[in-house]
Amino acid sequence: MSRGARHRRHDDEAAALALYDATADEATARVLARYSTSFGMGTRLLPRAQRTHVRNVYAMVRVADELVDTYRGPDAGALLDGFADQVHAAMERGFSADLVAHAFARTARAVGITREQTEPFFASMRMDLVDTVHDEESLARYILGSAEVVGEMCLAVFVNTGRGPRPLDPEVRAGARRLGAAYQKVNFLRDLGVDLDRLGRSYLPGVTAATLDQERLAALVAGCRADIAAAERAFDRLPWRARAAVGTTIDIYARLLRQIEETPASEIASRRVRVPDRVKLALAARNVATGGRRRDA
Repeated sequence: MSRGARHRRHDDEAAALALYDATADEATARVLARYSTSFGMGTRLLPRAQRTHVRNVYAMVRVADELVDTYRGPDAGALLDGFADQVHAAMERGFSADLVAHAFARTARAVGITREQTEPFFASMRMDLVDTVHDEESLARYILGSAEVVGEMCLAVFVNTGRGPRPLDPEVRAGARRLGAAYQKVNFLRDLGVDLDRLGRSYLPGVTAATLDQERLAALVAGCRADIAAAERAFDRLPWRARAAVGTTIDIYARLLRQIEETPASEIASRRVRVPDRVKLALAARNVATGGRRRDA
C-alpha cells in the first residue's frame, strides 16, 4: 500500500470515528434533554466541551438509574452488571458498541474519571435492587455512590477539560461531594411519596409519610442547607462559567428547599414541589450576569 493510500485510509478511519463520537454525544444530549430541566439548565451555561462532557456523565448515570428504577425486571441486576462492564471496558479501550458507554468513556479518559468514582456509583445502584429500608450507615454508603462521586465526576469536567487528567484539589473535591449529597437529600424529600408508593423504598431512616413531622422536616432541610453552604465555600475556585452553571443549580435547589420547608409535613408525600421553567431561566440569567457570585436565591 502506498503512502498516499495509507494516509487516505487513516483519514477515512478518523472521519468514521469522529462521526461515531459525535453520534454518541448527540445521544447523551437527548437523554439529558428528556430527563432533566434543572440539570439541563445549568449545562447550557458551560463552554461547549464541558457541556458535552457533563451530558455524557449524566446520561451514563441516568441509564443505570433507569435499570433499577424503571425496568426493575428479574434480570435487572444482570443488566446493571452488564452495563457496568461495558462502561469499564470502554474506559479502558476508548470504544463501546453502547453509545452512552462510549460517550462516557471518552469523557472519563479526557478528564480523569476512574473506577474510584464509577465503582462506588454502580455499588449504590445495586443497593437499589435489594435495599428497601436504610439505616444511617447504609444511607451514607448509598449517597457516596449515588451522589457524592457524581459531583466529583462533574468537578473533574469543570477543571480538567482541555487540560487532561489531573488530581483534584482536596478541598474543592470535598465541596463537590457535599453538593452532590445535598441534591440527593433534597430529591429524597421531594420524592418521598413516589419512593415509598411506587418503588417501595425508604431512604431517610425512620421517615415515612406517616412519621414525618415538622420538627423532623426542619432538621432535614437544615441538613441540606448545611451541605450546600459547605460546598459554596470552595465555589470561587471553579472557572467562572462553571460557577454560573453550578450556581444556577444551587439556586434551583434552594428554591425547592424553601418550598419543601413551607409545605406541611403531612403533605410532603403527596405534593411534589417543583420550580417553574421561567424561574429557572431567570436564575440562570442572574448567574450569568453576576459571574456565579453567591447570594441568596
